[in-house]
Amino acid sequence: MKEFVYNTWNGIMNANINPLKNIPDTNTRHMVMQVLAWMWCIVFAFIVGDFFVFGVSAVAHILFLGAVAVTVGTFETAKRKPQIFNFNFHTPSRSRGYMWVNGKKVLLDKNDPGGEHE
Repeated sequence: MKEFVYNTWNGIMNANINPLKNIPDTNTRHMVMQVLAWMWCIVFAFIVGDFFVFGVSAVAHILFLGAVAVTVGTFETAKRKPQIFNFNFHTPSRSRGYMWVNGKKVLLDKNDPGGEHE
């Protein structure tokens, strides 16, 4: 049963598996999936008979699709340009190799761990 549910979900929601896979442009596939999501929000609101439900459903879809888009974008960036995530949180005056004192660069001992809490 679990495999059936998984395959059914992917057959509908995964644009790389469902019939939309035949659309070569992935951005177009994504747009079509978003239009379908909005259509289902509207259909659900009509079934329930309350347009307040449409608003709640639309906001929920925006949040969900936005979170998916941010996640996919982050994963793609990590795959294609991982150097973007190399953050250097040390300012020049607090780096591990040197300090600035009165406008002059003073090299630290290589065995000095640096930091203010050691």
